[in-house]
Amino acid sequence: MEDLTGTIESIVFYSPDTGYTVCRLSREDGEQVTIIGSFPPLSPGEVLKVSGTWEMNPRFGRQLRVEHFSPVLPSSEKGIEKFLSSGLILGIGPVLARRIVKKFGPDTIDILSTDPDKLRKVEGLGQVKLREIKKSWAEHEDIRELIIFLQEHNISTTLATKIYQQYGKNSFHVLKTNPYQACHDIWGIGFRTADQIALKLGMSPTAPERVKAYIVYLLEKDNEQGHVFTLESDLSQACCGELEVSQERAAEALAALISEKLVVTEDTPAGRAVYLPFYQKAEDDVAHYLEKLVSFSGEAPDFDVDEAIGEVEKGMGIRFSPLQKQAIRESIHTNILVITGGPGTGKTTIIKAVVDIFGRWERAVLLAAPTGRAAKRMSEATGKEAKTLHRTLEFIPKLGKFRRDEGYPLKADALIIDEFSMVDLPLMYHLLKAVPRWMRLILVGDKDQLPSVGPGTLLRDIIESGRVPVVRLDEIFRQERESLIVLNAHHVNHGQKLVFPEKGDRDADFYFMYKEDAEEAFQTIMSLCSSRIPQKLKLDPLSPQIQVISPMYRGLVGVDNLNRELQKKLNPLSDGLQVGNREFRLRDKVMQIRNNYDKDVYNGDIGSIKDFDKKLFTVVVDFAGRSVAYAREAMNELVHAYAISVHKSQGSEYQAVVIPLMTQHYIMLQRNLFYTALTRAKKLSCVVGSYKALHIAIQNDKPVQRNGLLKQKLMSALAQPRP
Repeated sequence: MEDLTGTIESIVFYSPDTGYTVCRLSREDGEQVTIIGSFPPLSPGEVLKVSGTWEMNPRFGRQLRVEHFSPVLPSSEKGIEKFLSSGLILGIGPVLARRIVKKFGPDTIDILSTDPDKLRKVEGLGQVKLREIKKSWAEHEDIRELIIFLQEHNISTTLATKIYQQYGKNSFHVLKTNPYQACHDIWGIGFRTADQIALKLGMSPTAPERVKAYIVYLLEKDNEQGHVFTLESDLSQACCGELEVSQERAAEALAALISEKLVVTEDTPAGRAVYLPFYQKAEDDVAHYLEKLVSFSGEAPDFDVDEAIGEVEKGMGIRFSPLQKQAIRESIHTNILVITGGPGTGKTTIIKAVVDIFGRWERAVLLAAPTGRAAKRMSEATGKEAKTLHRTLEFIPKLGKFRRDEGYPLKADALIIDEFSMVDLPLMYHLLKAVPRWMRLILVGDKDQLPSVGPGTLLRDIIESGRVPVVRLDEIFRQERESLIVLNAHHVNHGQKLVFPEKGDRDADFYFMYKEDAEEAFQTIMSLCSSRIPQKLKLDPLSPQIQVISPMYRGLVGVDNLNRELQKKLNPLSDGLQVGNREFRLRDKVMQIRNNYDKDVYNGDIGSIKDFDKKLFTVVVDFAGRSVAYAREAMNELVHAYAISVHKSQGSEYQAVVIPLMTQHYIMLQRNLFYTALTRAKKLSCVVGSYKALHIAIQNDKPVQRNGLLKQKLMSALAQPRP
């Protein structure tokens, strides 16, 4: 780390979205250097004290990456004049700056800060301009104090910039009065960071505001883990253990949150459930909307549906099974239907047939899926346009809401949603608000896959409630029976032993490679990804169609280490863009890890880096033919994707999948996890690991339970079970 002080000579680059800045700084000894980092808006003439590390950029030479900085007011008359001339202080241009400094000399800064009315003595400076200068100077002072304050409390420059961008001149006031507000308003600032500020500002460790903020934090963390609510007993235990407060103090904080309507509660057999208000409303309303759809008697078709099914069979050149016919028939006759089944059971064929029959009936059908990848596959299968649910509901990123709702419902006669197991409670709530009760809603998904990343277990709850019509597809079709991937997926689902290919069979689509030792498993995975699979399927080793899916992040064959080592092996070029401890290189496989509606990229989307600019510190990622640019501060939304977790693979399909299964993964060896990973493969699935780990994964049919009451609320809303 090196400390230096200097005056900003010029701003080479500044991103108003991220604060990323490149500027030339003139040191006190006259030497000019380049500094880079995240800053609030800077102007030539400002004096900074910076601390950072030197880097050698191949294109731009030596530059200081700033970790901490604080503004310093200039002291020399020349520095003061340049500072005032920079345009930072509204109302003062170069000519007026020269007059002010000529009048007050080195006392100019002090006068601006303590007695700005003296500026009336300067020729050409009237009352209106004086008001403008005083206002601008006060705002600049607020920003300067904010940066110094945050630096003193070890808040990174990046987060300081985010705070400034969120609150502007009110930043200091917000942080002093309620630092926990930043947790809710700014992505990247959690309870821990806000709590650090609060305690350094002198807040008591047992203060009610601190305990209340911690309870809300726990509720939000549980929502991120898939829970809709948290039991009061768990909240109390966490407060007592983590914050070291009494149960009485935790109960008082919860009572205050209830009184302020920041949380709501419901009694359950397991204890009192505590919700953030939106999630209780979403759960109640989803049950209510589904009850309305089930209860509505829609328009009956004016033709013989069985005859239409026969015509579709002829057109498609296939014969539907009895269950497929039942699913197609009920899609036409009932107002809401769930179709569930594993791979090879004909779900996609049913969607194509239903779309065909609605077309013959001259009824409009909307096709949608939770992710862009799933929507694209739906379009390819049906020949009709399919959109993501966010696009279907016309999400408005800048407003953070959907255009489609009760007042502006969807316009069609039917809506078919594929990969419904990925839909969470909040999205279902917004969807059902936009579905008029006469619209047929057909939900297609695999109930045995992992539940959604977000809160709730929608598909499982709807099916298990017994209140919504369901067709369960359990027959594997002849053309799919030859696939060991499909056959073994069903074996896994039923807790049965896997079927291995005959020895020497080089045309099989499933292989289990026995490796008891983690190092041997690691070397096998490296070999599979770098040469064996690319040669077998004639694919580029960097193709997004080859994917390693690991149950855990840690360990030799965990996601993190495999990403590092596969990057070295498959993409060894070293001249990349360094971001923290990661390096982004041309052609790297990367994944978006949070929904970014402005960029129209979503959690789990995988692309490859097609370009980067070291001067502007940006990368451009190709997502299935669409280029998306990332400035430096948005790069925390990208991770390498040579290996990904099973949860991140949901809704995706790849030509080839490699799955490590080691006993070190014990905590994550679960049937639905292994089943989900296995069913991501279209042409080849290679499981690398031990027989013991394989046995554990198949037999462990106890997935983590999520807190939610949708199933019970559906059963209460609809007293009569459905067949």
